[in-house]
Amino acid sequence: MKITLLRQAHLPLLMLPAVFPLPLLAADDSSNTMVVSAAPVSSGLSELDTPAAVSVVTGEDMRQAAPRVNLSENLTSVPGLQIQNRQNYAQDLQLSVRGFGSRSTYGVRGLRIYVDGIPATMPDGQGQTSNIDIGSIDHVEVLRGPFSALYGNASGGVINVDTQTGQQPTTVEAGTWYGSYGSWRNSVKVSGATGDGTHAGDVNYTVSASRFTTHGYRDHSAAQKNLGNAKLGVRLDDVSTLTLLFNSVHIDAQDPGGLTADQWRANPRQVVSNVSLYNTRKTVDQTQGGLHYQRQMGENDDLSVMMYAGIRETTQYQSIPASVQSSASHPGGVISLTRHYQGIDTRWTHRDALFSIPVTLTGGLDYETMTEYRKGFENFTVSNGVYDYGTKGNLRRNERNLMWNLDPYLQTTWQLTNKLSLDAGVRFSTVNFDSNDHYITAGNGDDSGDTRYHKWLPAASLKYAFDNSWNAYLSAGRGFETPTINELSYRSDGQSGLNLRLKPATSDTIELGTKKRIGNGLITASVFQTDTQDEIVADTSSGGRTTYKNAGETRRRGLELGLDQQFAYDWHLKMAYTLLDARYRTNACGDDSCDGNRIPGIARNMAYAGLEYAPEQGFYAGTEMRYMSNIAADDENDVKAPSYTLTALNSGYKWLVQNWTLDLFGRVDNLFDRDYVGSVIVNESNGRYFEPAPGRNYSVGLNVSYAFQ
Repeated sequence: MKITLLRQAHLPLLMLPAVFPLPLLAADDSSNTMVVSAAPVSSGLSELDTPAAVSVVTGEDMRQAAPRVNLSENLTSVPGLQIQNRQNYAQDLQLSVRGFGSRSTYGVRGLRIYVDGIPATMPDGQGQTSNIDIGSIDHVEVLRGPFSALYGNASGGVINVDTQTGQQPTTVEAGTWYGSYGSWRNSVKVSGATGDGTHAGDVNYTVSASRFTTHGYRDHSAAQKNLGNAKLGVRLDDVSTLTLLFNSVHIDAQDPGGLTADQWRANPRQVVSNVSLYNTRKTVDQTQGGLHYQRQMGENDDLSVMMYAGIRETTQYQSIPASVQSSASHPGGVISLTRHYQGIDTRWTHRDALFSIPVTLTGGLDYETMTEYRKGFENFTVSNGVYDYGTKGNLRRNERNLMWNLDPYLQTTWQLTNKLSLDAGVRFSTVNFDSNDHYITAGNGDDSGDTRYHKWLPAASLKYAFDNSWNAYLSAGRGFETPTINELSYRSDGQSGLNLRLKPATSDTIELGTKKRIGNGLITASVFQTDTQDEIVADTSSGGRTTYKNAGETRRRGLELGLDQQFAYDWHLKMAYTLLDARYRTNACGDDSCDGNRIPGIARNMAYAGLEYAPEQGFYAGTEMRYMSNIAADDENDVKAPSYTLTALNSGYKWLVQNWTLDLFGRVDNLFDRDYVGSVIVNESNGRYFEPAPGRNYSVGLNVSYAFQ
C-alpha cells in the first residue's frame, strides 16, 4: 500500500468544525492508496496552507502510550508552546505561548482556549484546562502569532480542542492506567452513528467518562478528578445540523505550594509547615452545556450559531497565617467562588468573486458574559481560645462581579493569483467590568467600581505559494490582554476601589514564516517580534493583598522550527526548537534594575525530539527527549530554575482480533532520574518560587475496545 499526504485547501481561520466531517483516513480501493490529510478534515486550519504559525496534534498522538490525564503529556512537540505540569492539581497546568501566560500563578492567562467551540477562557482572560477529556480528543490546534488577535482577549495564541464525532460502527472502549505515587485512571467511552450523516435524522454520538486519583509526588499533593464529556450530532435536514455538547468535571486536590531554592535542594518532596497546618486544598465543580447550529443558506453561504452556558464553583484554602488576617482589610484565607457564564457566537460565511478574484468573507458577533460571586473567609475558627486551622471561619470578603465582552469581527480571504493570497481581518473588542462590594466595615472601605476597555484588533497575512508543497508568508497583527477581575481588585496606595490605573497590555506582532512538505512530512520555520505596551506585572504584595501595575514596554523575539516526518510506513519523527528572547525594555521593578532583564517564567531555549515505531498492530515503541533552558523566577532575575534534559521511553503491544482491539503498554518518564523544577511561581512573595517535578517514574496501561460490526 502506498501512503500519500494530501494538501488541504486553505480555509478561513475562524471556521468552526463541521458536525459530520469527512473521515480522517480514506482508502481508495482501486489504486490501493491511502489518503492522509495534513490536518483533520473537521478542522478549519491546515498546517501547510494557513498563513500563520499553527500546529495540529491528533487525538491518537495525544493518547499513544500515555496516561491521558494532562495536556502536558503530548503537546511538548509544538514549537513556541511552553506547557509544564506543576504537580499541583489545585492550580492547573502552567501554559504559555511565545511567553504570554508565563506570569500566571494559577490557571491560564494570555491565551484563548476553546473546547468544541465553547471558551474555556472567561471574558476577563482567565482560563483553565481541567475540563478537557484527552480520551475523546479528535485533534488539538495551537495557533500562535498575529492571527490569534482575532479571537479576542488574549495576546499569545489560541488552543482549540475538538472532540471526536461518532461514526459507524458503534464502538465501546475501556481503559485503565497505573503509575508511580499511587496514580491510577479508569475510563470508558462509547461512540457511534446511525447513517452516514448525509440524511435527515442521522445521528452521531460520543460519550466518555473517567476517574483519576493520585497520592501525588510531593507531600500533601493528593488529588482526584471525575470527568464526563458528551457530544451528540443530529442532521436536521439536507442543509442543517445541530450538535449538543455536555461536559462536567469535579476535582478535589491538595495544594503543596512552592519551595525556596534551598528547600528544593534539601528535599523536593517536602512542604512548608503552614501548608500542613492550614490543610491547603481546592475543590472545583464545573458543569456546562452547548448547542451548535449550522446551516447551508445557499450555494455560497453558511450560517453558524454557537450557544453555551455553565457554572463553575471553587473553594480554596490557603496557607495564610491567622496573624496576617488581623488586618481589617484582609480578604481571608479561604476563597469561595461561584461563576455563571454564558455566551453566543454567530457568524456568516460568504464565498464569491470580485473582479474575477475568489473571495471568502466571514463576519460575526461574539457575546460572552460571566457573573461571579466571590467571598472570602478566615481559614480558622476559634472556640474557647483554641484555634482550629484549615476550617472556614468568619466572612472577610463579599462581592458580586460582572464581566462581559461584545466583539464584532470580520475576516476575508483573497486569492489574488494562483500563487498569491491575502488574509485580512479585524475585531473590535469591548470588555466590561462591574464590581459591587457587599462587605464594607471600619477599616475596609467600599471596593466597588466599574471600567470598560475598547480595542481594534486588526490582523493581515500575505502568502506566496512557490508550488503546492512550499509557501512563505508575512503577517502582522495587534492583540490585547485586559487585567482579570482579581488584578483589578486592589490599589497599591491602599485606598478603596478598583485599580482603575491598570490598563490593558497591547501587543504588536510581525511574523515571517515558511512551510515545506517533504515527502510524508512537514517542516516549518518562523521568526517573529512582539512589542508590548503596558505589560501587566505584580506591584506589591502585603497583608494578603497583591496589587498589579503596568510595566511599560517589553519585547519578545523568537525563532520556531518544527519537523513532523513519517517514513518507512511505520516510523514517525517529530522535532521542534524554540528560541525566545523576552525582555523588559523599561522599568518593571520600581527602579532601573530590571531594564533589559528577562521576563520571568520563560525559557530562552526549548527543544524536543521524538521517534516512534508504531505499526497498525503488533509491537511498538517510542522515545522522546525534551530540553528546557533555565527560567528566571523573579523580575530582578536573582533566582533561576536550572536547565534540564529529560528522556522518556514507551513500549507496548497491540492485538487486533476480529472486532476486538487490545493495547497493552508501559512507559518510563525521566529515565535518567534528573532533579529538576517542573515550573516556577513567578514573583512569589515568600520566595517559594519552585514547584518540584518527580524523578524516574513508571506506569502501565491497558485499553480494550470492541466494534459492533
